[in-house]
Amino acid sequence: MPKQATEMLKGVLEGMVLAILAQRPAYGYEIRAWLRSQGFDEIAEGTIYALLLRLERREFVDVETVPSEKGPPRRIYSLNPSGRTYLNQFWETWIFITERLQRLHPERTEHVARQDLK
Repeated sequence: MPKQATEMLKGVLEGMVLAILAQRPAYGYEIRAWLRSQGFDEIAEGTIYALLLRLERREFVDVETVPSEKGPPRRIYSLNPSGRTYLNQFWETWIFITERLQRLHPERTEHVARQDLK
């Protein structure tokens, strides 16, 4: 992943993890595996666990420790109401930014300019 993409990802990874947890509770390895399956291969396992710890400290997620058949107990993270509110704010901000970025994209700008001529 190019450095630019890595830097951009840092800014939205928190929202991505919250969006994953909005779909269903998960533990850190599951979250990382899903992100990897979507092409985000370079996200380190430690990055996800540090982010989950921050979300827990900010009280956006609830955590349940459950026994594991393989190894130590797993910490299952689920989105709580505060986290859902924060995620909704993330989506509002995301929409605001992406709409404005689309206006700056050359192909989009040409399309809009052509529409204005009609």
